[in-house]
Amino acid sequence: MRLHTQEWGTGDRLAVLVHGIMTDDRTWHELTPVLTGLGYRVFAVDLRGHGAGARGAYAPALFAEDLLDTLARRPELVLGHSLGALALALAVEKLAPARAVHSEPAWRLSSSAGGLDPAYFTLFKRSPDLLTSFSRPLDAAEGGRRLAVERQALDAWDEHRPRPLRAPPRRPHAGVGRRALAGPGVGPEHARQRAGAGGTRATGLRVRTVSDAPHAIHRDRFDAFVESLSGWL
Repeated sequence: MRLHTQEWGTGDRLAVLVHGIMTDDRTWHELTPVLTGLGYRVFAVDLRGHGAGARGAYAPALFAEDLLDTLARRPELVLGHSLGALALALAVEKLAPARAVHSEPAWRLSSSAGGLDPAYFTLFKRSPDLLTSFSRPLDAAEGGRRLAVERQALDAWDEHRPRPLRAPPRRPHAGVGRRALAGPGVGPEHARQRAGAGGTRATGLRVRTVSDAPHAIHRDRFDAFVESLSGWL
């Protein structure tokens, strides 16, 4: 399935951004000008069931197939958050990017026998005020704009999932430069373990941790997020 995309910039280098669950391409509104300023042409996708993406069956393998159906091969950079990082982990070998960054990747889905039931996230649909719990100070105007965007993305998210999201066991591809940003959901030790028995040296996985970060590091600790990408962009 070809995904809905947004594009910014006219640079010679291609960067691809893949959002997490409950949101869409709008989550990258602060990062895109940083990347275009560095000479990237930026593509952000809406995964199926999110934003302007098509609806249908939902499974990690399908998310990954959609990325392969939509994206050009050998981009300079791919960056995924949470569910988007999980989809990238399954597609990255064929996408063959120069660099892949997984921010708070949902690799823990594979460590649970039953997977992760997305019904958990429907709590946000029932109580959208939960979105006001930001980690960085926001003035009233900025906070209002951001909350409006968050709620628009939440409204566009298809909460009806026919089966739990479950990640098939998969070792990150050793032939691609891999990076993982760790916060509360994926600590550095877990990320290293997930790299497989070969260790970070064999797989090329490098882990950086943003201290005291929430799950959406790029959204709630933006300056620290950009700093953590130093040398990776």
